[in-house]
Order: sequence, then structure tokens, then C-alpha cells
Amino acid sequence: MKQFEVPTGYRSRLISAIKLKRKEQDKLKKDYSPTILDLGKVKIHLARHFGFCYGVENAIDIAYKTIGENEGKRIFLLSEMIHNPQVNEDLLKKGVQFLQDTSGNEIIPLSSLTSEDVVIIPAFGTTLELEAKIQNKGIDIQKYNTTCPFVEKVWNRGEQIAKKGYSILIHGKPKHEETRATFSHAAANTPSLILNDMEDTIVLGKIITGELPLSHFEDYFKGKHSANFDPAIHLQKFGVINQTTQLATDTQAISDYLKQIIIEKYGTENIAAHFADTRDTLCYATNDNQSAVIGLLKVPADLAIVMGGKNSSNSSHLVELCEQKLPTYFIDDASKIIDSTHIISTEWRTKKDNTISDYLPKQDSVTILMTSGASCPDTVVEGVIRKITSFYGIENYLECMVEKWETLIP
Repeated sequence: MKQFEVPTGYRSRLISAIKLKRKEQDKLKKDYSPTILDLGKVKIHLARHFGFCYGVENAIDIAYKTIGENEGKRIFLLSEMIHNPQVNEDLLKKGVQFLQDTSGNEIIPLSSLTSEDVVIIPAFGTTLELEAKIQNKGIDIQKYNTTCPFVEKVWNRGEQIAKKGYSILIHGKPKHEETRATFSHAAANTPSLILNDMEDTIVLGKIITGELPLSHFEDYFKGKHSANFDPAIHLQKFGVINQTTQLATDTQAISDYLKQIIIEKYGTENIAAHFADTRDTLCYATNDNQSAVIGLLKVPADLAIVMGGKNSSNSSHLVELCEQKLPTYFIDDASKIIDSTHIISTEWRTKKDNTISDYLPKQDSVTILMTSGASCPDTVVEGVIRKITSFYGIENYLECMVEKWETLIP
């Protein structure tokens, strides 16, 4: 796999050593058991897979090279590079400016751009409409394109099935940058519709079976479909693709549910004529991180800590999985751990921060499950480990642990 140049400030000696050793032991990534850091009073179980994925490292590599190659020029990002506050703040410090916020609202007028400016497409990709506006300013919008290859894979698969006459249903959060980009690309090729969750899917299923009238489609899905989507026609033959950071199990459940409805309506022998097989669009990193959390949750523990930006979809889904089993705290870095008694945790649904008391159990030892989202630097994970261990007076023990893991690497 391609190696990327990621700033050393995002790397961690401890985490790098652990990841290298686990990769050496499990090249086929079949083992989802966590890594155990036994520090005496603190026992930490790290998920098998966590942190920067291929797409994020690719985006960071391109962004920092772009800065280095364009000294003296104005450099803009269409929106946040990735959903990680540390990375985005570092880019701002280096002079990069954001044209839009995460909701697509304009921060800097596009009219102020000139052909001499540099514009970077973030890892989520962007809409064809925005690309055209930038291109019309005389800027080569594709020159510094950090769109994740796995997001582009979804777009390409959508284009393939569109050419075969299928309409497209997108499992994604309607306001998310990636979903807006995927919808734009899909709708350019075929009538398209966004499904936020299983609730949307069940309503759509009832429209397909006739349990709900076709008129209910516009009432319920207003603003979530392309202008040319006719439910009387375009729900007869479709495929399901997704926002790559959704829960893979949710996407599969939505796809399976709709497939069963199509089978009941048209018969098993006619399924291919009405339902496209798109299982190959699920992102490997999303699958790996979520599967690793499922493996992590087999361990008895006192609490879980998930690290990632509050706007990070893939991070929030890891929180969603963990909180089904035990108390879970969602933070973007160690600064949210105020002391041994108080922590500022983000509620993953509302994105609101809450100060929580007594998050660590009042006992001599503690077992903590830890993981992080695909846009979270490894330094954040190490920083959180160091902050927690400082409350138990075992910082020196941690230094020995770092040296131990480094000696395991050939």
C-alpha cells in the first residue's frame, strides 16, 4: 500500500510501535482482539484498528505538499479537510482558509477568488456544482484533490449501475459533506434519493408495496431526492450505495430490507432486474474500525473512551457501538479530561458537550477500552493515555511500556 508523508506531530512512538507489531502478527487482519496495555493500576485495551485511515493520510499528504509548493499564494480549502480539530487548526495556522463551513454555508465569497488562487478539495469530496463554480474562476480544481479513493469508488459504482438503468438510493446523513457530494455525483447520472436511516427505509418500503400512497413520497422525502425522481418509476429498479462512514451493519440492514421487499414484489428469479448488488462499496477502514470495536467490547471493562472530532461521522458510530455496552466518553483530545473526577464528553447525536463527574470509578484500579476515529491523530490517543495514567502516578511505567513495544519491532 502507498506510504504517505504525514507530519511527525501527528505520530506517536507508542502507537506506531503497537500498530507495526500487530500488523506483523496479523497481516490478513483476521484478529480483532484488542491490544492490552497493562500498567498496573490502569489496564487499557486498545482496539485492533483505529486512527488515521488510507484516505485521511492521503488527504493530509496532499494538503501539506500543496502548502509547500505554493508559497506566497492564497490557499483555500472548500471546507474542513477532515473532521479533526487538531488537523484543521494546524492548516489554519499555516495560512489555509476555509471557503465554507461543514454545512456548506459560505465563509469566504467565491466571487473573491482569482485564477492565481489554489483550492483544495477535502477528503469528503465535493459537489459537481461547486466544482464548476471554482473551475469557472480559472482555477484547476482537480490539481489538489484530496477526495478519499474509497469515496470515489462509491461514485464510480453509482455511475456503473446508473448506466444499466438503475436509480440510486444513498444511505447517508443528508447534511454531511460526503453525502452531499455523493448525491451530486449520483444525481448527475440517474434519479437519486437519500435515506438517513432504517426509519426512512421502512417508509420507502411501504411506498414500494403500496401500503402508503405515492403521494406520501413527496411529503416525507422532500429535499432528499433529485428533481427528476418519480417514485412510480424509479422505485422499480435501484441500487443502494452509502456514505462510507456510516455503520456498515446499518447500510447492510437497509439494503437487505429493501432487497426483501423487491423479492416479495417481483420474485427471487427477477431480483437482478430490479435490485443492484452494491456490497463492494463499503469502506474497508470503516468496516475494520467497527469490527475492531465489536471485538473490543468482548472485554469486561469499567468505561470506554472514543477519540475523534465531534463532527466525525465514523467516530460517532464507534461511540454508538460502545455506549450500548458500558459508560462511554467521546472527546477530541486530552484537554477534555479536566481531572480525575471531571471530563467533557460530546453527546454524539446532538454534538453538545457535557461536563460529567465521577467518570473514573472510585477504586484502586481501572480497566478502560479505547479507540479513535479515522481522522484522529495517534498523538491524541497517546496524550489521553498519558493524562489518565498521570492520575494514578504511573507515568514512569508508561515510559517503560513505550520502550517495551519499540523493542518488539524487528
